[in-house]
Amino acid sequence: QVQLVESGGGLVQTGGSLRLSCATSGRTFRFYTMGWFRQAPGKEREFVAAVGWSAGSTYYPDSVKGRFTISRGNAKNTVFLQMDSLKPEDTAVYYCAAGFGGGDYAYSAEDHYNYWGQGTQVTVSS
Repeated sequence: QVQLVESGGGLVQTGGSLRLSCATSGRTFRFYTMGWFRQAPGKEREFVAAVGWSAGSTYYPDSVKGRFTISRGNAKNTVFLQMDSLKPEDTAVYYCAAGFGGGDYAYSAEDHYNYWGQGTQVTVSS
């Protein structure tokens, strides 16, 4: 059974940091693009970060660029999201996702991703 399990969410003050982790199981994700998305209450899910399977390419939207960093573990089956300088507008449920196909790129489109985690809540207080 394929599973993606996020952890590391919580409550933090504005300007603080959190590190999210995504552990995968059930198959090897070594050649999958890994991504993070988030969904705030009343809003659509949005792309946050992605990393190609070799970890040589990453991509971020302007809203988090320079504050968030995505990385993969040594075995490439774990992915992390380091979030610094957090803002109240970063409050959301954060989802880990894995996608197969295409090249070694950091894809931002949701429809590239085949597997999703259940999400972890991140709340940034003002």
